[in-house]
Amino acid sequence: MTSSPESKSCCSSQPPVTENRNLSLSAYTPLFVILFATALGAAARHHSEISWSWHIWMHDFMGLFLLVFAMVKLFALSSFAVGFAKYDLLAARSRTYALGYPFIELALGLAYLSRWQPQATYFATIVILSFGALGVLNTMRQGKQINCACMGQILEVPVSTVTLTENLSMSVMALVMLLI
Repeated sequence: MTSSPESKSCCSSQPPVTENRNLSLSAYTPLFVILFATALGAAARHHSEISWSWHIWMHDFMGLFLLVFAMVKLFALSSFAVGFAKYDLLAARSRTYALGYPFIELALGLAYLSRWQPQATYFATIVILSFGALGVLNTMRQGKQINCACMGQILEVPVSTVTLTENLSMSVMALVMLLI
């Protein structure tokens, strides 16, 4: 995939200019590395426990995942908000929401890790990430080829099926934890 210098930022007002949008899995390497490290971090929290609990692992995975993703967004908050508004339905209508979203993720991540109000945390996660998935799906249906702001400006990944799967799988994990 080649692109013009202007398309390097998630925040340009123009969609990225690409010669070939056929993406390989290598475009998602940074995301996979973060997911792998997060999964290992969640497992490491349980190294001394006698019995393994998928519920606790999912809980910690969600907390670490949300914490890391909030952090990369906060490095360039204003730029994140501009990029996020390109595909999130609520962020497109409210700059306040776009600017506040990383703090919502941070609060959810800390709630998971501190075990604060788990039922409310699961419910909030389901609502927020499922609603976010609608914006991603809408963007994909419209054929827009833009970068996902999900990893801030640190790492560039396109809005795609992977983005949709990420949002939906996190929502499903929260739903599973809510129900068990």
